[in-house]
Amino acid sequence: MKKLLFLLALSLLFKLASAQYLLIPMDYSQKNHLKAYGIAYWVLEHEQEVDWLLNYRGGAFLLPYYAEFESELRIRGVSYEKLATARVNEILAKITSDGTNMDAVKLETVPKVAVYSPEGKDPWDDAVTLVLAYAEIPYDVVYDPEVIAGKLSDYDWLHLHHEDFTGQYGKFWARFRNAEWYRESVKAQEANARMLGFTKVSEMKLAVAKKIKEYTIQGGFLFAMCSATDSYDIALAAENIDICDYMFDGDPPDPNPDAKLDYSKTLAFENFTLVKSPMIYEFSTIDTNTGRMGRVGESIDYFSLFEFSAKWDPIPTMLCQNHTHTVKGFYGQTTGFQKAFLKPEVLVMGELKAHGEARYIHGVLGKGMWTFYGGHDPEDYRHIVGEDPTDLSLHPNSPGYRLILNNILFPAARKKKRKT
Repeated sequence: MKKLLFLLALSLLFKLASAQYLLIPMDYSQKNHLKAYGIAYWVLEHEQEVDWLLNYRGGAFLLPYYAEFESELRIRGVSYEKLATARVNEILAKITSDGTNMDAVKLETVPKVAVYSPEGKDPWDDAVTLVLAYAEIPYDVVYDPEVIAGKLSDYDWLHLHHEDFTGQYGKFWARFRNAEWYRESVKAQEANARMLGFTKVSEMKLAVAKKIKEYTIQGGFLFAMCSATDSYDIALAAENIDICDYMFDGDPPDPNPDAKLDYSKTLAFENFTLVKSPMIYEFSTIDTNTGRMGRVGESIDYFSLFEFSAKWDPIPTMLCQNHTHTVKGFYGQTTGFQKAFLKPEVLVMGELKAHGEARYIHGVLGKGMWTFYGGHDPEDYRHIVGEDPTDLSLHPNSPGYRLILNNILFPAARKKKRKT
């Protein structure tokens, strides 16, 4: 009997010693950073947990070993290492020790993702939908009818596609008012407004913005890039103020809207003023584009990511995971945010400090959170209307696109220190 128990114990020890894990490094050794996020999401879909090792090898992912998982890593071209339990315990002990700025965060549930986007084909692409497709992360498309109908409660994470929430149709009127895509977009927006019971597109967009704010307050995760960032806050601040000129809504705007803006309703920005001319392709003084080209050349256009405490500030740490602390800059209708117009509670996670420009910001709203990211496409320095979409197979290690995917995964996380 003793011999049998000894053999059983020995067998158990052997199994524990030979148990395997899959480590997905996210440092410079990784061949395809972007598809690695898709693997982590796919594993969660298979009801298996993923450990996100913050600040360890660029924010590595640790998975339980299954032959199916290893096969999928090979198929998608993602670099990985097989580790025994003893080695994993050593890594976790190091990560969770008090002397390191690292920690392990467990990803447990699959975030359900929605993208707020029109049905029609706009003459530009959206970085988030491009990278979701490339990483093979599924998402649903919603727009004004779905938002007004309360469908956002079905989702954990919402991205605002390149959008204008002020009702000025992106302020493209001066240059593109005779373009077929612009006319079709205006026609579709006006039809949506009428169908939903609004007399103006600006009124519909405000109602949508308020619904999105409610969604966030109730625990949703909101992400926006480019003009969807500042135009969103402008719409909230300008409630009950007509800021649209006659070519946008058929009547003249309020002659003095700046004095009536209510900054208490916004998420990120305050004390800004509006750019009122319909001939100027700009919404307000929030954006850093004015005069930027003369001050910031492409060769020096890099913004720096902040380093946060993995153990005490896990959320901004997750959002900043990368294999580099400097990210190549890129333009958009809204490129960056003037730091002078940020609310005090806004957390700056990436900045071009020499020019007072915040590029990547975050905040808490009720039970939810939001992240704003300046610029249009992290791998297209000056995106032009009508330009071909970026081929992400040429940029599988893009640091700028990694920031988007960090935001996709962090709603799946809960902080849990592990015992070894």
